[in-house]
Amino acid sequence: MNVFVTGGAGYIGSVCVEELINAGHKVTVFDNLTEGHRSAVDKRAVFIEGDFADKAKISEAIKGAKPEAVIHFAASALVGESMTNPGKYFKNNVCNGLNLIDAAHENGVKKFVFSSTCATFGPPDTVPMTEDLPQRPINPYGESKLMFEKILKWYHEIHGLEFVAFRYFNAAGASENFGEHHRVETHLIPNILRVALGQAKQCEIFGTDYPTPDGTAIRDYIHIRDLAQAHILAMQPGKQGFFNLGNGDGYSVKQVIETCEKVSGKKLTSVEKPRRAGDPPKLVAAANKAKTELGWKPQFPKLEQIVKTAWDWHVKHPTGYAD
Repeated sequence: MNVFVTGGAGYIGSVCVEELINAGHKVTVFDNLTEGHRSAVDKRAVFIEGDFADKAKISEAIKGAKPEAVIHFAASALVGESMTNPGKYFKNNVCNGLNLIDAAHENGVKKFVFSSTCATFGPPDTVPMTEDLPQRPINPYGESKLMFEKILKWYHEIHGLEFVAFRYFNAAGASENFGEHHRVETHLIPNILRVALGQAKQCEIFGTDYPTPDGTAIRDYIHIRDLAQAHILAMQPGKQGFFNLGNGDGYSVKQVIETCEKVSGKKLTSVEKPRRAGDPPKLVAAANKAKTELGWKPQFPKLEQIVKTAWDWHVKHPTGYAD
């Protein structure tokens, strides 16, 4: 299949592009490189540098690529920043997203796969979290993703655009070639591994008084290659709707630190800090729908497997991507 991937120079997008090409698909990557890295784009893909704020540019790119499917990763994705600069998130994730979906529709694209987020739910009523839980986002990032989910529903109803939207949890790990290098790193595992690499003195634990076995927050971690495989399965004709992605196993912050110590063979210093506002005690996905309807099966379900691939990549690329 001919696939157009936005944000294909980013963390999740780069691995998805690699997996798509390995599976025999032809890929065009569209990225403005504000967060992504040019050297993170698989050399076998066609790369177009551009911003989907430019409707003419994105339309020209899709018209030239003639894709059968669009996979949309590009987004502003820092929760904290969204609380101080909400306009950026509504402009980039909603307004600019409209440019993309309109360009896709106008150029005859029939399949749209959207990288959404579990942040659309807000604090969950129940855990594990199923797709039918109420969606009550508590930050502009989650709100912007929910708004685009609603746009997809209307484009499906009015234009017949077939879509799959994935609400997933903590992406982690790496492939052999591509890994996690954010300009502003907020994710737990890479920040812990920075300590193991000697690039930071300590890692931070935000909150030790949660109603969990060890007092620290519990999260669901999903390997980046398993995420990529779900997006590939979503391109199958007839697949439609919203799906949660996760392993269904939750790990506390302290458990993640212990696992990073085991994998790296290093004792890591941590410092305890107060809870961050809005952080729920436990977020774990129920991914039965993806397994049943898409045939998705995680190949890296255990935290130690996930951390091992991340550690191997960071050891090989201690400063991330060259550019």
